[in-house]
Amino acid sequence: MTKKRRNNGRNKKGRGHVKRVFCQMSGKLVAKDKAVKRFIVRNIVEASGQRDIRENSFYDNYTLPKTYVKMYYSIEAAIHHRVVRGRSKEARRNRDPPPRFNRPRSEDQKPTVGATTGAPGATDAAAPAAPAAAAPVPPATTA
Repeated sequence: MTKKRRNNGRNKKGRGHVKRVFCQMSGKLVAKDKAVKRFIVRNIVEASGQRDIRENSFYDNYTLPKTYVKMYYSIEAAIHHRVVRGRSKEARRNRDPPPRFNRPRSEDQKPTVGATTGAPGATDAAAPAAPAAAAPVPPATTA
């Protein structure tokens, strides 16, 4: 009989038994190597609350902590909730990870003292300030 996947839908490879984990959507027990795993990183405070905290904070550039959660989904729940999608026979042969989504960094962050990034408004405490060009003084006349 033909095989649909060369790993039989698992990541076991030589281990006889694998512990089970609970699916986050359905509560079904799924083998840990077969489950769809997603690592979720979220801010503790939503965006509007972050802005309020940033404006009223005593500290400059205080970074709020994040929540880190590893989610396990059964295959059925992951497909149903579109965490993963079914792929064609040719697409299943592609084993490359999907491209990562990198957000551009925002430039509206407050500058820090001692930063040497060269950004406007950033100052370096270790470097002395350059003297301003002095205007030439006309010679004094004695009367």
